[in-house]
Amino acid sequence: MDYNATTPLDSEVIQAITEALQEAWGNPSSTYVAGSKAKAIINESRENVARMVGGKAEDIIFTSGGTEANNMVFHTAVEHFRRNCKAAEQGTGHGNGCSGLPHIITSNVEHDSVKLAAEHLQREGKADVTFVPVSKVTARVEVEDIVAALRPNTCLISIMLANNETGVIMPVQEICNRVRSLNKQRQQVRVLLHTDAAQALGKIRVDIHELGVDYLTIVGHKFYAPRIGALYVNSPGMKTPLYPMLFGGGQERNFRPGTENTPMIAGLGKAVFKDKLHFNSHYPGSDILPNTCNVSILGPTLQGWRVLSNCKRLLASVGAACHSDSGNRPSHILLNCGVPSEVAANALRLSVGRGTTKADVDAVVVDLRDTVKLLEEMN
Repeated sequence: MDYNATTPLDSEVIQAITEALQEAWGNPSSTYVAGSKAKAIINESRENVARMVGGKAEDIIFTSGGTEANNMVFHTAVEHFRRNCKAAEQGTGHGNGCSGLPHIITSNVEHDSVKLAAEHLQREGKADVTFVPVSKVTARVEVEDIVAALRPNTCLISIMLANNETGVIMPVQEICNRVRSLNKQRQQVRVLLHTDAAQALGKIRVDIHELGVDYLTIVGHKFYAPRIGALYVNSPGMKTPLYPMLFGGGQERNFRPGTENTPMIAGLGKAVFKDKLHFNSHYPGSDILPNTCNVSILGPTLQGWRVLSNCKRLLASVGAACHSDSGNRPSHILLNCGVPSEVAANALRLSVGRGTTKADVDAVVVDLRDTVKLLEEMN
């Protein structure tokens, strides 16, 4: 019972790693078969990891782990502040809110890869840091305390999504909403927003659009993947700054150079496959019927009607039977409940009755897995 420390590798992850070691041993930058296979695996894994958090493939930068990802965010925030101040001083003759050191806000219950990175910058005289204490009543960091800590020279707010010791989920979405509205009013360099989602991924829904963050840290060994990580960055180098800490051969678009660790990336991509499921019947604060499950299997070729037409055993529908003449259009009910169109198009409505057995459910799961694999291979 120490899964917050690390998780064992899923058997399918082990298989993916083994296959990559055997068949995709080439350098991903090479053009021969083993190199091409490695590159294809990396591209597919990048898409899978992006889909897990609701981002785009180009938003994902693979790292050695969460520690490197967190340190990269802190390095970027300080460097971005410095470069903006220098440009402002040269261009306008004033600092545009850049007087003093860059200021970072975090909580007093962060993982050491955030806590010690912040303390190092403070000790070296490279940044001022405010460690906002969490409430002794809720163990959450309070939104108003974060807002009160803002200064004209604040460049970064980094708050974990879920705490590794207490399990408390932090109000990251509310913090981001407040800070983003304040950013629109600021004349200074905008405040960048980061969350370390190491403990949340695989346990609760994590969607970067809902959270509103600029950066999100992904740690593989917390959800049955190998000890590798990734950093989500909202359009790196374009909408959101990202500065490398390493310099080398240009991999990861120069943001994180070094020959890619294909087997570990393959394992990470395989582990997040399970997060291709989007439950359209789960809503905070709402109870649901115990026999009803509305789920979408995410993927460009996995529309509900297509999946059902290829299943060998599963008999189900994409929505209400009385609306079956509406063709392949997404359910208006799901759309009106806020489910995105591309997700609603993949919906399956599964409902069990008195005669449904556990063996039936197990058979359906196998049927769906085989069908999804077939459709993805056909693509």
